[in-house]
Amino acid sequence: MASEIIMPKAGMAMERGRVVKWFKNEGDKVEKGEAILEILTDKVNMEVEAEINGTLLKILAHEGEELPVFTTIGYIGEEGEEISIKEERKEIKKEEKPEEVEKYRENKGGEKYDVIVIGGGPAGYVAAIRASQLGGKVALIEKDVVGGTCLNRGCIPTKTYLKNAETIENIKHSNRRGIILEDLKMRIDMKKVVSEKNRVVQTLTTGIMSLLKSYGITTYRGIGKIGKDKKVIISNGQIIEGRKIILAGGSKVARINIPGVDSPLVITSDEILDLQEIPKRLIVIGGGVIGVELATVFNLYGSQVTIIEMEDMIVPTMDKDVSKELSKNLEAKGIRIFTSTGVEKIEEIDNKLKIYLGNNDSIEGEKALLSIGRVPDLDGIGDISFQMERGRIRVNEYMETSIKDIYAPGDINGLNMLAHAAFKMGEASGANAMGENEKVNLSNVPKCIYTLPEVGSVGLTEDEARKKYDVAIGRFNFGANGRALASGEGVGFVKVIVDKRYGEILGVHIIGPGAAEIINEAGALMEMEITVNEAVKIIHGHPTFSEAFVEACGDALGCCIHLPKKFA
Repeated sequence: MASEIIMPKAGMAMERGRVVKWFKNEGDKVEKGEAILEILTDKVNMEVEAEINGTLLKILAHEGEELPVFTTIGYIGEEGEEISIKEERKEIKKEEKPEEVEKYRENKGGEKYDVIVIGGGPAGYVAAIRASQLGGKVALIEKDVVGGTCLNRGCIPTKTYLKNAETIENIKHSNRRGIILEDLKMRIDMKKVVSEKNRVVQTLTTGIMSLLKSYGITTYRGIGKIGKDKKVIISNGQIIEGRKIILAGGSKVARINIPGVDSPLVITSDEILDLQEIPKRLIVIGGGVIGVELATVFNLYGSQVTIIEMEDMIVPTMDKDVSKELSKNLEAKGIRIFTSTGVEKIEEIDNKLKIYLGNNDSIEGEKALLSIGRVPDLDGIGDISFQMERGRIRVNEYMETSIKDIYAPGDINGLNMLAHAAFKMGEASGANAMGENEKVNLSNVPKCIYTLPEVGSVGLTEDEARKKYDVAIGRFNFGANGRALASGEGVGFVKVIVDKRYGEILGVHIIGPGAAEIINEAGALMEMEITVNEAVKIIHGHPTFSEAFVEACGDALGCCIHLPKKFA
């Protein structure tokens, strides 16, 4: 069956795209992943790749044509395959809304579903797929692009930027490894950086749309609001009805009410990933996960970066030892950090910012990143009165709200605002909406910070554990790990917190190479209730970064082989 080529949505604000050039002609062979045409968005040029192997059967949009996103612009299929174009594509005037022509399955209203999902982010699209797998007739409503914050302007885009930062750091340290670069001049082309980020995002969002289509899920474009009698009103005027409803509205950037915060030079994580120029000085307001990750990126891109954090340490939800080690590493890279410091007001003077701090100091910069966290997006609540808890929808362990047959997985319930937690909450919600009885346990959800070095954490911090248990602490530094030393990444450590009485692993905290991968092993062992006595018996490959974890487990028991003997 022929596959459609669609005009991709390459950015959150993109509504139309222009075909610049086709690299293939009708009848040409194409391979999956091969660039087949170039398009122009409102910001950058980007290449569109083939999603399957085959033959370019038909070109519907020719060079120079400007079309709304998600319009079908061509077909790829088997050579000689006949395609039926049910309706001739019409050129859309610029003033028309893109949702009127978007490639979603239309439904004129009144359609009934087993499950209606509002929101196509990590919780929403997973819930829709799971409900469909269990035989449900499912509709999904998304106001923008499937994938949510994580895929479009969060987890995935920042990782493309962080990979660039890692590459830059490796280049800077190449001399000590005997790789001599004669010309150390380096220039970052932000247009290409943004284009590559958009390409990655578009590949993944298109993949999710294909998944939804393969499961027969009807997808609507617009804002869905819950009305009476399980009816959902979509902002495009359609009304659909569901036996069960899953409200997965996700979250939005939190704001603070201080003078000057509305300056266009004060940006959020939504906007910073589309910057076309690197700011000479970047002030990061908020030293949480988003703040330190983007501080790492722009520091290595060449900005002078300052972090301002209200709490007495950066990433304040992490173990104190990890926070201290991360602070030390960020400051060693030239990032200034102010803790226990608030922002009093912001002034814009001559296209620059002056930020007044609570300690009577002030700093200046070209841009400020507001990264103080996220809050639930409650747009979809509509006419329903849910039980709320501090601005979040209250749910039980089955993800069901106070209203029977309405579920609220993901960021909207505030239990754990991480994409991988939302995946699991969405999966359970989809199953339970179809009559299953799945509970969600969020006790052992890993937390990762993609700085250089990485951070991984699961379970209780040392301070939290000491309030409840008699604990033993195991620690192993990456400076004594063969793989880390060979890789020039001997910074950081693994810290294991253990209940002395039963050997239960209460928490694991890692800063160092591969931390975001190693922490998943720790989380899996904790979920399976493997004791530290059992964990030390697991044979790890050598040399690997993950050996540091089992060494730290050994240290908690006083039997670590690669640490000096401890004397009482």
